[in-house]
Amino acid sequence: MKWPKLRELREAATSVVRGPYTASFPAEPTPLPQQIRGRPTYHAEGCIGCGACAEVCPAGAIEVRDERGGEGRLTRRLTLHYDVCVFCGECARSCATQSGVTLSNEYELSGFSRAEMVETVEKELVACELCGEPIATLDHLLWIYRRLGALAYANVTVYLAGQQALGLRATVPRDERKIDRTDLQRILCPACRRSVTLLDQWGPLA
Repeated sequence: MKWPKLRELREAATSVVRGPYTASFPAEPTPLPQQIRGRPTYHAEGCIGCGACAEVCPAGAIEVRDERGGEGRLTRRLTLHYDVCVFCGECARSCATQSGVTLSNEYELSGFSRAEMVETVEKELVACELCGEPIATLDHLLWIYRRLGALAYANVTVYLAGQQALGLRATVPRDERKIDRTDLQRILCPACRRSVTLLDQWGPLA
């Protein structure tokens, strides 16, 4: 029985001289591979608030909520819950702009409560000028406007949103009357656009 004990003593003395074989975390950071999938990070300047990241998230870690504030202001809030995120990278892969959400090298996350494990980005929503329902975020419409270029004229809502952002269109007040063909030149949701187009083409429905 003495030989195994001597072998263990030799290994203990060797480890004291040479140091441990394992990583010295947390004293030193762990070396990271180049293609590591770390914590997703939102970038407000690149995010257009389209919500594609939430649609493809398999863990349901991204929450999209449209909120109505004071003076009828609409905002869309995207909240990423890190306590649920599995770092799969689907949000970054499906990002429309490829710069709204990216994967970082940070993977060592900790906190004292779940409320700390969130990241939020807010975007202004554009509302229908007839029914008031949200259509899309302003950044989303402007992104489409820039991508389409001259073809944006084919979509009245996208075109008018771009012109309004450039200060080339003023919002014309509208009274509580029935819809008419002048409403064709307004920012409308698909349902209201259909109603106005049918009225323009076929007249009032009996």
